[in-house]
Amino acid sequence: MIHARILVMSIAWVVMSSSVITAQDLSRYREFRLGTSPAAVAQQAGITPKMRVLHQRPELIEELTWTPQRSLGSSPSADSVRRVLFRFYNGQLFRIVVNYEWDRTEGMTVEDMVEALSATYGVALLPSTEISPSLFTIQTNSDKVVAHWEDPEHSLDLFRPSYASTFGLAIFSKRLDALARAASIESIPLSGEVAPGLAIDRKRTQEDEDHARQEKARTANKSTFQP
Repeated sequence: MIHARILVMSIAWVVMSSSVITAQDLSRYREFRLGTSPAAVAQQAGITPKMRVLHQRPELIEELTWTPQRSLGSSPSADSVRRVLFRFYNGQLFRIVVNYEWDRTEGMTVEDMVEALSATYGVALLPSTEISPSLFTIQTNSDKVVAHWEDPEHSLDLFRPSYASTFGLAIFSKRLDALARAASIESIPLSGEVAPGLAIDRKRTQEDEDHARQEKARTANKSTFQP
């Protein structure tokens, strides 16, 4: 009986370990994988690869934005994503920043989001830290990381923007991100468009804020949320 119980526990441990290993693929978001080219990302997103060049020297750093199509109304099948920002270092995708729709995450708690994401990325850490401002994020220095996933090559942060009651997701390659950060110190910006663009985006999000329906919306959103 004891041997049988040990065998059952061993099998259960192997099954759980395998599922965790399979789930923790931090190199991708949906069908988008870090390290791929702008053309491949654009094809997967179904968009024209209209690249925005942030820096050309000493390394090429580019940006591509994808805004999923949304149907009219609040259909349960509507995409939870408002916008995805892709950043490339010398033609390789090194960072993905996801902004979720406010109305698709309204009322959802940090625990709700972590539960949804853990099905894909495994067990999360729950820090109470702030994101440092950077050229490679679309957050401000008061946006807070509420959950973190990490492996030797990749990092993933769930954050709450300081300007809206919603969530965001930042995924990046540690190696390529470090190279891009180092290059940015020596680079010459092509224009001053980055900051105004962020301000406009922040203003639009602020206009969408409405806390009155949070508790009512949580039940519906939690059951239909698509990470």
